[in-house]
Amino acid sequence: MENPGFVLRCDNRGLMTQAYSSLALAEPLKRAVADMGYEFMTPIQEQAIPVVLAGQDVMGAAQTGTGKTAAFSLPLLQRLLKHENSSTSPARHPVRALVLLPTRELADQVAQQVAMYAKYTKLRSTVVFGGMDMKPQTAELKRGVEVLVATPGRLLDHIEAKNAVLNQVEYVVLDEADRMLDIGFLPDLQRILSFLPKQRTTLLFSATFSPEIKRLAGSYLQNPITIEVARPNETASTVEQRFFSVRDDDKSRAIRQIIKDRKLNQAFIFVNSKLGCARLARSLERDGLKTAALHGDKSQDERLKALEAFKSGEVALLVCTDVAARGLDIKDVPAVFNFDVPFNAEDYVHRIGRTGRAGASGLAVTLATSHDTRLVSDIEKLIKKKIELEAIELDDERPRGRFNDGRRAWGNGEEEDSSRPASSGNSHGSHGSGGSNGSSGGGGYSRGHREGGGGRGGYRQSQPPQDPFFDRPYEATVAAVEPASWEAAGKAQPARGGVSTNIKSKRKIAALFKPAPVAPQVTAAVAPAAPVAAE
Repeated sequence: MENPGFVLRCDNRGLMTQAYSSLALAEPLKRAVADMGYEFMTPIQEQAIPVVLAGQDVMGAAQTGTGKTAAFSLPLLQRLLKHENSSTSPARHPVRALVLLPTRELADQVAQQVAMYAKYTKLRSTVVFGGMDMKPQTAELKRGVEVLVATPGRLLDHIEAKNAVLNQVEYVVLDEADRMLDIGFLPDLQRILSFLPKQRTTLLFSATFSPEIKRLAGSYLQNPITIEVARPNETASTVEQRFFSVRDDDKSRAIRQIIKDRKLNQAFIFVNSKLGCARLARSLERDGLKTAALHGDKSQDERLKALEAFKSGEVALLVCTDVAARGLDIKDVPAVFNFDVPFNAEDYVHRIGRTGRAGASGLAVTLATSHDTRLVSDIEKLIKKKIELEAIELDDERPRGRFNDGRRAWGNGEEEDSSRPASSGNSHGSHGSGGSNGSSGGGGYSRGHREGGGGRGGYRQSQPPQDPFFDRPYEATVAAVEPASWEAAGKAQPARGGVSTNIKSKRKIAALFKPAPVAPQVTAAVAPAAPVAAE
């Protein structure tokens, strides 16, 4: 479908892209696109927008950061312009388009973009997600909206409360559908789709076309047009991928050194667990790096503040888990660090998709230990590229102060303390896990440990600093040698009548209301008193 009026250019991957000015969009939408600085469409936008404008179902696969939001938002708003009106009646503003997303952050992000695209129109939009009070969301829904962005769980809450009526929905978008299935939203999706009219346009976007995604599409899409701008699980060519072989206790130092050598101003750091995420963020913060953590245990307000601080540049490093960072669209992030190799190879593709977006160059660094061999092999098979593990030369800097990296490895960052008794290092050296010089294993990274000496392939788990009190043999005190007073008294006075001397007899207490018993008088022979002489 050629048009001589199309403005074409070739991007860095050799693909032909059209200018936004060539699209048949209404003037308000073109003004909004121009305000956002968009000039040329991405491949997914170029192929999907005309199909959606034609009212056909779409099954789109594109890697993260390729512009999927604009690919479905702009044509939806264009087709909904026929319903725009300035009436204040909620009945004149029913929900016409429903956008479902897996996470709160992604829902909020998409809602902001939709609002920016529609700012010169009279179409209303809002977002509902969990972790927030339902009352403000209910007020927005009662006021009437044409475009509703939501997470499945919170939307079901509003449906059950009769705050949201979906019987006039014309378009439904399932964005990041693969992640919604991974989280376990399939039953919720099925319930939500049962409330929608049968005659509708359904758009499904996913990073990959897994068999589960294909089954979902087969159930709810009608003759969809498949749009695939990149092979499933293909990584962007603009991202420089580096894999470094390090020990667990050198990962933080490696990140700090790469940031220093590359002069990086911002970066994502991915960790597999919420606990590890929080600990790493605190450790980097203590090192003087402006860091924020983003994980599932954070409140919604804390997560939004962390994102805003990162977007504004107040925070340099955003340490996050996969669930919390899925689908985040933050432009111009120069680097992504995999502090932990992801358990699922597909998550590697999503992680490094945070950088190198919209044709920009990016850096993806993965820190792998000897325990990550299988995980690295899975990534290699998925991306169909040979992975070379590189060694990294670390500076001689040692971390200061006690730290805990989440693996029960403690240290104080100092060399061996010469003032400690030599006997304190015997227990570690005898097990073959100490340094080559037989130094104590009680404090931090000894030189022998750093150079790879010791058992278990050079890795020695540091121990907490020892207290000299616990290293001394037991010495009985004077008080412990002498017998207790009660014991001595017992030995001095042997038991009488077979009753232990330690058992005290009950005190006899006179009754309060009974007269005390009178002792019986004993009559005895008394000698007659001597006569008293008269004075």
